[in-house]
Amino acid sequence: MLKQQLNHPQILEALAAAGHGSKILITDGNYPASTTLGENADLVHLNLCPGRLTGTEVLEAICSAVPIEGAAVMETLKEGPYAMTEDPSIWAEFRTILDAAGNKIEFEQIERFAFYDAAGEPEVALVIQTGEQRIYANLLLTIGVVLPE
Repeated sequence: MLKQQLNHPQILEALAAAGHGSKILITDGNYPASTTLGENADLVHLNLCPGRLTGTEVLEAICSAVPIEGAAVMETLKEGPYAMTEDPSIWAEFRTILDAAGNKIEFEQIERFAFYDAAGEPEVALVIQTGEQRIYANLLLTIGVVLPE
């Protein structure tokens, strides 16, 4: 039996095979995960139904297992039907979860198509598609270092 929060076998296997500098993508339910998947990434579908599992629930579990040293989000559109004048509220929730896990990180904002490119790079070891319904809830994490005790 595992004592940590995260116990999903495929996710644990992907994280164990990853290392410092490897990346993890947590996506919302709208993200085109299968068509933007990189050559080295494992894809885990946790989008059981709309709203289950959420991006924040998955982030909490990931933070219980690995240190995070970087994070990027998809830049919001400034015009059109999905335009936003302020940061999506889920970004504040992501920051709160990362901060609580000891990962004080500023988000890099990446333009939509550049984000898809970054998410498909060879450094991405794991893509977790969630049932998150909020838009702009895609988070590209960089795994940090586990320091000796």
